[in-house]
Amino acid sequence: MLILPPLFISTVGIVQWIVDAMNVIGSRPDGWWKDRESARVRLVRQLEQWTSAHGQTVTVVFEHPTSIHSASIAIHNAPKAAANSADDEIVRLVAADDRPSEITVVTSDATLAERVRRAGAAVYPAAKFRDLIDPIDA
Repeated sequence: MLILPPLFISTVGIVQWIVDAMNVIGSRPDGWWKDRESARVRLVRQLEQWTSAHGQTVTVVFEHPTSIHSASIAIHNAPKAAANSADDEIVRLVAADDRPSEITVVTSDATLAERVRRAGAAVYPAAKFRDLIDPIDA
């Protein structure tokens, strides 16, 4: 019997990840709320390292515009910052894609998860994803 490492099991077959940024950032009480911009920069850098190491395609979505740039991941923000605006942008990205079944949305927001599932995407829990890109024991 072939036993696969957890990272392989969790990412096999996934073509594109769309990350609910603040949901992933907020999945670990590490003081992120004291400096939100630094937390956003840290998330983007972790995603860049992870995509480089594992060959994944990632889009990260923020509620507010950011000055953060990346050559290896796509960075989106809601057209207008408001309650659930990042969620709406994530749903829009899934709905606009020709192959939503090849998208996995990273979130633990139950309402967003239901919306993207209805649009054809899969869902992966934010805390588990955070552990993939930023292991606690690292």
